[in-house]
Amino acid sequence: MEQICVVTTVVDARSVADLLAAAAVAGRLAACAQVGGQVDSTYWWRSGVETSTEWSVQFKTAPDRAEALVDQVRSGHPYEVPEILLSRVECGDPAYAAWVHEQTRP
Repeated sequence: MEQICVVTTVVDARSVADLLAAAAVAGRLAACAQVGGQVDSTYWWRSGVETSTEWSVQFKTAPDRAEALVDQVRSGHPYEVPEILLSRVECGDPAYAAWVHEQTRP
């Protein structure tokens, strides 16, 4: 099976999520990006527990484009310490993996 990479992050506004998604796809760093609905996050920040509403963004990319995608997400992210997770996953459909690879060519 072919591998693809999934990069995920969360941001504090739907408009920011949409911008990150559009920039990654337009720049051919991601084949697609999905903005998920609101999620409530609870976390430690500056010696206290915080709760906020966030939007998730999930990007699909080729393994050789993952580092550049992470760099772009980090540079456009509004958080001081953004959550940016990278997972390498086995793709169950070789045609989808090929499509992801094709769409992430500069």
